[in-house]
Amino acid sequence: MDSINRNQPEENRRDLSGADAIERIKDMIEDADTCFLCTGGSLGPSRGVRPMSVREVDDNGTIWFLSSVDSHKNHELETNPMVKLMFQADKHAGFLEIDGHAEISQDKARIKQLWDSHLKVWFTEGEDDPRITVLKVTPKIGYYWDNKHGQLVAGAKMAVGAVIGKTLDDSIEGTLTF
Repeated sequence: MDSINRNQPEENRRDLSGADAIERIKDMIEDADTCFLCTGGSLGPSRGVRPMSVREVDDNGTIWFLSSVDSHKNHELETNPMVKLMFQADKHAGFLEIDGHAEISQDKARIKQLWDSHLKVWFTEGEDDPRITVLKVTPKIGYYWDNKHGQLVAGAKMAVGAVIGKTLDDSIEGTLTF
């Protein structure tokens, strides 16, 4: 246990698995909406790290993106399908890290389900653009850091803790297994 956690007067660790882990990532990703998707074997100047907009998190915890067939990330994923996703939902809370396995497809039905007109900026021919691919990321393991009761309660606990000289915050963290 980390030294700062030993100073906590209440439990601030909760490891989650299965349906509980899926629910946690769905809630946190809904608030974050975007992430850094990190691949191995970088081919481009981003060193394998780039921001991505999540299109959906389904009931199995699968995270869906749209990407370009000719992107560095797609080429990197063909060599090594393991990815790391890093989310931040808020300035002070809602941090999430997920290791997963990515699959690339050009499933037209799935593209249609995930399509949004704002994506035309990158896929100029619309949802029928032949460059669109679907990235399906299946989570394997992860870790989260968040607040138990929201920013207002977390802020109040921190303020009281500072006044009385005690470590008080509303944090919760733990591993996620799927």
